Amino acid sequence: MYPWLDPSGRFSFFKLVVFIALLVPGVVLLWPVIAQGGATIPVKEAILQSGDWTIRILLISLLITPLRRITRFSKLVQVRRQIGVAAFCYGMVHLGLYAISQNLDLGRIASEIVLRIYLTIGFVALIGLAILAATSTKAAMRRLGAKWARLHKLVYPIAVLGALHFFMQSKVDVSEATLMAGLFVALMLYRFAHWRGWSLRSAVTLVVIAVIAGLATAGIEYGWYALATGIPAGRVVAANLEWMWPLRPAWNVLLAGLVMVVIYPFGRDGAGRAMLSALIGAGSRPQHSRGG
Repeated sequence: MYPWLDPSGRFSFFKLVVFIALLVPGVVLLWPVIAQGGATIPVKEAILQSGDWTIRILLISLLITPLRRITRFSKLVQVRRQIGVAAFCYGMVHLGLYAISQNLDLGRIASEIVLRIYLTIGFVALIGLAILAATSTKAAMRRLGAKWARLHKLVYPIAVLGALHFFMQSKVDVSEATLMAGLFVALMLYRFAHWRGWSLRSAVTLVVIAVIAGLATAGIEYGWYALATGIPAGRVVAANLEWMWPLRPAWNVLLAGLVMVVIYPFGRDGAGRAMLSALIGAGSRPQHSRGG
């Protein structure tokens, strides 16, 4: 099925927009590589960017379910598979660019993946994404039956492996990796809240998740610096207690969680949406003049 068609086979503007949005980062990161004929610096930069986009898009795919529960916008489900497959594609671009940087020497590439633990972790995560992408079709769902849902829960450990790979290859500056890890924690908290029967259309629930996720993000950053680097972790704590620009990952995760608090009233059947509709309706009614 074409990515711009809905399950019934009809054209979907929503799916087309999502498809184009998923293509844009790939075009942007690959264009310098193509324009400069595979020169070393553009390839190295594209390797990093493609890896970043792999984990970003993977997390966006994990956002679909809680966002649908918060907004009750059922069409979001139609793009979940599309986004998940895009994460795999960006992962393959990441691996392909790495292979180019190694002059397509398969023996060297294999030995590097085996000997460098962060490459091993990333490669295992990519194999997991390949399995999920290959079994994302309706035919695979029918063939696997109840096993399909269990198989696709692999996305959670895959995301953990992806975040760990991100941390290990980032070395000193782990701000982006910490942000991705914190957002993953928030996404898991949404699922935990739903599992416990707590409504994701409650401002209290969403605020609590935002605060816990922000604190967890600060803890992750502290733990990484304390265990994996020589940078005093106390400085990390002090930095997270300050409002500075650019914002620390913990503040970004907190703000992202609070955005959900703003969004949920405007979801389907939300009070904010009803109020907005009433205001629009009132403004569009014709005004009848009196007298004369």
